[in-house]
Amino acid sequence: MLIIAGSIRVAPEGRDAYLEGCAEVVRQARAAEGCLDFTLSADLLDPGRVNIYERWETAAALDRFRGSGPPDDQSAAILDASVARYLVAGVEAP
Repeated sequence: MLIIAGSIRVAPEGRDAYLEGCAEVVRQARAAEGCLDFTLSADLLDPGRVNIYERWETAAALDRFRGSGPPDDQSAAILDASVARYLVAGVEAP
């Protein structure tokens, strides 16, 4: 399993519009084969931060979905990013 987690920074006054513009991407990801979870959310304390969390069954599933990356308008809105890819070897229930 893979987890993609971190955050991106966008202009605070544009964050809501950025997230609204991502709604279709979230729908597509959640419907994609191998996607276990996919969410983008507004940070509760930082008005320019968008939190990212994704879980994928395999790297191949992630790569099939990603294709060439986000659309140009979404890419242009990103001021900074701190996102990492984690390979999970096992999961334990709490």
